Amino acid sequence: MESYEVLRDLAIILLFAKFFGIVARKCKAPQVVGQIIAGLLVGPCVLGWINHTEFITQLAEIGVIILMFEVGLESDLKELIKTGPIAFLIACAGVFVPLVLGALLYMGFYGTAPWGSDNFYKAVFIGTIMTATSVSITVASLQELGKIKSKVGTTIVSAAIIDDVIGIIVLTFVIGFKDPNSNPGMVVLKTIAFFVVAIVGGFVVYKIFANLDKRYPHTRRIPIVSLAFCFALSYIAEKYFGIADITGAYIAGVVLCSLSDNEYIERKIDVSSYMFFGPIFFTSIGLKTSFDAMDGKLFAFCICFVLVALGAKIIGCGFISKICRYSLSDSLKIGVGMMTRGEVALIVAQKGLDTGLLTADYFTAVILLILVSSIATPIILKLLYAKDDKKAEAAA
Repeated sequence: MESYEVLRDLAIILLFAKFFGIVARKCKAPQVVGQIIAGLLVGPCVLGWINHTEFITQLAEIGVIILMFEVGLESDLKELIKTGPIAFLIACAGVFVPLVLGALLYMGFYGTAPWGSDNFYKAVFIGTIMTATSVSITVASLQELGKIKSKVGTTIVSAAIIDDVIGIIVLTFVIGFKDPNSNPGMVVLKTIAFFVVAIVGGFVVYKIFANLDKRYPHTRRIPIVSLAFCFALSYIAEKYFGIADITGAYIAGVVLCSLSDNEYIERKIDVSSYMFFGPIFFTSIGLKTSFDAMDGKLFAFCICFVLVALGAKIIGCGFISKICRYSLSDSLKIGVGMMTRGEVALIVAQKGLDTGLLTADYFTAVILLILVSSIATPIILKLLYAKDDKKAEAAA
């Protein structure tokens, strides 16, 4: 591919993403839904104008990292600590229920399997894919609705981050049972080590930034250094601890969220995210979609896979939320907010392809899950919040 062809692709992506984002907003749906549909239209699934290249993948990865950094910056640290234990319980349910139901679904289609057989590991791996939560779509929707700093919004973000960490540990254990060269215990130690380093190092970094912020308030050097810190922590998390880079980006934002200039930093960072990297990330989801390998049985499995994956998050996370004394409406919002799948599910599926636990045919089911959950979640969340707003207005 010629280097200048990339410029054509970027022009098409940005124009279509903006146009369909506006259309979605006119239809009372979140803009991210329109951006995902834009990717479907210009990608291999419909028009075939753009293929999902490695360059677009890298830009999309930067987009989701910046988005998670913004979420961390907008966090309320006190509220985050307050909701932490509850978020952990919700995350555990959000992993356990999909893991079990996903394995049972696979066995229902392809037969039960004795412990230790290849079919058993494949069934467990299907459940492992379902455990992943992608908070980025939910975050964009909550930001658009102005609910990201609410108790429900903070709980969803916290639970989704913890969910991904637990999901990565589960993935490593599943691969470890299949591959004797893997060391699941080391992954647990690395995960613990990362959060210890993040807490200790984050305190030092915060003091440095607080001093810079005091000496150079409202200067562009602060957002630039902040973004460099975000990228650095994302790299360290992925490279040295095996933690998803988006987790590192979120932690970087949380470290800086208590700065007096955190809103100024967020505004400057949001310019590049809103104009360029964000639309590319959401459009890339549609670009990855293809239905070439679909047949009757696989189609039926894909439909059931999507329904079970969505329902399992609502049941598991929503039930625990209700036990933790959230209202029924808020419990449903948390369950719906946790049902999106994205980059982590793709990473897990790719690991399955690499280790032989998943064949390329089932990748279609993962893409379909990401697509359906990415479109459905923002719409359902908006309807739930609109219903509550109407009740509040009626009560007033």
